Amino acid sequence: MSAPAIRGWCPGAHRPMVSGDGLVVRVRPPMGELTTAQARGLAAASQRFGNGLIDLTNRANLQLRGVTEAGHGPLLDALAELGLLDADPQIEGRRNIVVDPFRDRETDNIQSRIAATLAEGLRAPEFEPLPSKFGFVVDAGANRHLAEVSGDIRIEACGACLIVRADGYEAGRASPDAPGAVALALDLARWFIASGGVGQDGRGRMARHLAAGRSLPDDLAGDRPPNPTAPAPRAGAVPGGLLVAAAFGQLRPSDLRELAEAAPSALRITPWRMIFLPGLEDANLFDNHETLLTDPSDPLSRIHACTGAPGCPQAEAETRPLARALAADLPENATLHVSGCAKGCAHPSRSDVTLVGRDGRFDLVRDGAPWDDPVRRGITARQLTDITDG
Repeated sequence: MSAPAIRGWCPGAHRPMVSGDGLVVRVRPPMGELTTAQARGLAAASQRFGNGLIDLTNRANLQLRGVTEAGHGPLLDALAELGLLDADPQIEGRRNIVVDPFRDRETDNIQSRIAATLAEGLRAPEFEPLPSKFGFVVDAGANRHLAEVSGDIRIEACGACLIVRADGYEAGRASPDAPGAVALALDLARWFIASGGVGQDGRGRMARHLAAGRSLPDDLAGDRPPNPTAPAPRAGAVPGGLLVAAAFGQLRPSDLRELAEAAPSALRITPWRMIFLPGLEDANLFDNHETLLTDPSDPLSRIHACTGAPGCPQAEAETRPLARALAADLPENATLHVSGCAKGCAHPSRSDVTLVGRDGRFDLVRDGAPWDDPVRRGITARQLTDITDG
């Protein structure tokens, strides 16, 4: 089996990625939020210019699949009309910011203002060298919801104080206010570039750079630990609204329209392949829905499955039909990941059970990630009728 190709960059709207079902066009909603009008417009664009499949990503973005070469230009025009596109492709690629979707009234203005100011600052040409995977996390609530979300520079809180923390460091530097925190974050990005954090191949991540022996300068290092981590989010009623999961992280246009119809104000895209509807109190609204999940005990909410073959050219097996077939046998609270290859794009982390596609069959990894050593190899889909067996 040949190793899957690591592209080292993320698709965008201007720079789509070619997949087995056409172009994959990534949409980065400002502040991770869609208005109801934008959600309806995005659903229509997915049908008109793509194949009607919309992926939720672990960077709180959406991806329209199956876009044709001829439809790409008109799609960009539609996204611009919706206010979901930066005119400059370079700036769009740098607007890689994840904001706490559960920000409440007390912290919403602060965190949204931080994210907006940060996005504006990143427009400067000096930040053009930043890798496309280099990201910022704004998680400045009383409890951190994004601690496990990938990010290189983090703006968090320590008590009532804001801190800026480099990924890989356990503590951050305090800032007296939001503008100061943004300035510190941009200074940290400047240091990353100037200190050789970006390799000749254009790649680079903060934690890897620090682990290689680089030390932060005194004016960017700090000793303030961030606030405690909140429990992992689960679909259903949560403080402030309703958290809706999408089976396998994928929506249909009708699903997005239903969410827009139900949302009291806006739709917040989360990095857990779920959508938060702030202010919605009806926890039973999507009961028995085929795609939208609000029951935290539903096994589909604990299953990760990538596009798989034939939609992804690197996948070596179909994934989602198998994942759905195995859902009924998934033990309570257990997690399952069905990955088309060893990259593990849908869930780049450990699961209780991971199945990795290889030459049309699957390798079984227990309590690990797709790239870990399997305990069994070459299992057919038919042999996977009981994933709890050794």
